Amino acid sequence: MLRAKIASLCLIALGFGLASPAQAQTCPNRGTLDARYCDADGDLLADIPSDKARQKDPDTLIFSYTPVEDPSVYENVFADFLAHLTKVTGKKVKWFGAESYAAQVEAMRSGRLHIAGVASGPTPFAVNLAGFRPIVAMEKHDNSIGYTLQLIVPKGSAIQSIADLKGKRVAHVAPSSNSGDTAPRILFKEKGIVPGKDYEVLYSGKHDNSIMGVVNKDYDAAPVASSVLERMADRGMFKRDDVRIVYESAPFPRTAFGIAHDLNPELQAKIKEAFLSFDFLKSGLAKEFKDTKGFKELSYKAAWSDIIVIQRESGITYTQDGLAKLKGD
Repeated sequence: MLRAKIASLCLIALGFGLASPAQAQTCPNRGTLDARYCDADGDLLADIPSDKARQKDPDTLIFSYTPVEDPSVYENVFADFLAHLTKVTGKKVKWFGAESYAAQVEAMRSGRLHIAGVASGPTPFAVNLAGFRPIVAMEKHDNSIGYTLQLIVPKGSAIQSIADLKGKRVAHVAPSSNSGDTAPRILFKEKGIVPGKDYEVLYSGKHDNSIMGVVNKDYDAAPVASSVLERMADRGMFKRDDVRIVYESAPFPRTAFGIAHDLNPELQAKIKEAFLSFDFLKSGLAKEFKDTKGFKELSYKAAWSDIIVIQRESGITYTQDGLAKLKGD
């Protein structure tokens, strides 16, 4: 059954995109990647084009950070890193304030975005539809790169467990969000509660909307990313005792920082060097991400294995239809 599901996903992915018959014949393995990409080495990522004419070396690099919150919040936060990126690569760097997960994916797919921090749930979409190659994640002081799904309720709520969600109004983030939608749909079902059936699902669009909606009692509960909850509390956007955590999952990988597959290898190496050599603790990033000490190299295939399984079991496909759901259409 599992092999059949994987084969079905592969066929769907092969049907999305405009690859020529010649391209299809010369690719020994594609997996769930869009038809314009190939994965000859089996790492689940789009290979760098072997034809140097297809490798890009832009004068200006475009950088974007995942819109888990208002993008304008982070432009100044990343200023020190972008300056370091300019110094290491010798390129101009511009900020792209993506308003949605889909906007990031579409920008990289079209060649308008070169470097991005993509939230953990949308990362497989970016990998499969846009040739995104994750290379690092923020490393916490305990040497992990994880965060958890936390189910939060307002202070004073009678909800004590997932079972108490029956008949309630619960904010989910967006159909592509791991902690805000796909993971709770699988994990809560395992505990006897089916989202959308046992309780009303209301999409908020962003983690901060879900969190503040619970704080203001617009929603009865919300599954959110622990990392966003912590940052918002640290910024004083709400008091920590305004919400109560009634469930917490095992850790998932945090936002993946990576690059477009078709940048030339030398430039890709310099971008990776910029991440790994950045003095995080002396930067503005350290003030925002207080639990973080720097960037750590990662393996997408290993780190995202659980999320990929959750998305597959949720019926998600990395196709044009899947991208439409990513927009919330």
